[in-house]
Amino acid sequence: MDDFSRPLLAWYDENKRDLPWRRDVTPYRVWVSEIMLQQTRIEAARGYFERFMAALPTVEALAAAESDTVMKLWEGLGYYSRARNLHKCAQTVVNEYGGAFPADVGALRALPGVGDYTAGAIASIAFGLPEPAVDGNVLRVLARLEAFGESVGSEKVKNRFREELRTVYPPDRAADFTSALMELGETVCTPGAPACLLCPLAAKCRAHAAGEETAYPVLPAKKPRRIEERRVLLLLCGKKCAVRRREERGLLAGLWELPNDREPDPPEGGEPCGEAVHVFSHVEWHMRGYVVRCEEERPGCVWVTREERLALAMPAAFRYYVNKLEELGF
Repeated sequence: MDDFSRPLLAWYDENKRDLPWRRDVTPYRVWVSEIMLQQTRIEAARGYFERFMAALPTVEALAAAESDTVMKLWEGLGYYSRARNLHKCAQTVVNEYGGAFPADVGALRALPGVGDYTAGAIASIAFGLPEPAVDGNVLRVLARLEAFGESVGSEKVKNRFREELRTVYPPDRAADFTSALMELGETVCTPGAPACLLCPLAAKCRAHAAGEETAYPVLPAKKPRRIEERRVLLLLCGKKCAVRRREERGLLAGLWELPNDREPDPPEGGEPCGEAVHVFSHVEWHMRGYVVRCEEERPGCVWVTREERLALAMPAAFRYYVNKLEELGF
C-alpha cells in the first residue's frame, strides 16, 4: 500500500466537520460515539450523543445508572444490545480499571462489546496510538484504492487491511489519520455516487483510474429476511394502557413493548388501528394493530399512565402504535 497519509491529512485539515465527539476528546466520549455510530448515520447520532453526555457525562455516571435510564437514553437508536454492552462495559472499566480506560488495544478489545474496530478507534483517537480502525467506510476507501476484487466481509480481509494500514500510519498524527479515513468514506468516497473530483486520493485510486468506482467493495451476499406477521394490542383501561417487558434474551431483550403475538385473528371487541412494518437486520415484522378497551386490568401486563409510559424505553418497532396511543390520550 502506497503511503497516502500526507494528501489525506492535508484534505482533512481543510474539510473536517465540527462534530460533538471531536470536542473535548476523552476515551469515554470517543467510545460512546463509536458505539452509537455503528449502524447509525452521523446526523442521527449527534443529538443522541449530546443528550447522553448531558445525562451521563462520565464513565462512572454511566456505570452507576439504572438499566432503564440507559435504555431510555438509547431509545430510537436501535440495536439495543449495544446499549446493554455499553452499560456492562462502563461497570467493568470502573470496577477493574478504576474508571480509566486502558491505553492498550488488547485490553480495550477484551472489554464487553468492544471489537477490533472500536478498540482501534479508542486507541488511535483517544490515545494517539497507530492502531487502525477498519469499519465499512474505511473498507470502501481501501478496496477502491486497490481495486480489491474479493469480498470484504471476512475477518481475514479486514485483518489484511489493518496490517497494510499499519505501514502508513503517521505516528505523530494517528488520531487525525483515523478520523480522516472515516471522514473520507462518509463524505466523499460514498457507496452509490462517490465524489471523485473532490477526493485527495483520486490520483492513487485504481478503481477510479478504471472508471469502476462503484464495482468496489465487493460485498458478501445478504440472506433474505424472514417475515413475521404480528398482532399488536393497544389494551386500554380507565386512564391506563398495558405494556410488558420482553425477556432478557433475544430480539429487543429486556425492553418494554406493547402486547403483541403471532395470532392472525382480530381480538374480540378489537378496533383495527392500522398496519405497520418494521425491518430488523434478519427479520421483518408485518404488524396489524387493534385497540381493545377493557373493563378491568388484565393479568400478565403492567398497566401504566401516559406519564409512566413516557419514562419507559420503547423500541422504534412500535412507534406507529405509540403514536396511536398518543392520539387516544394514552
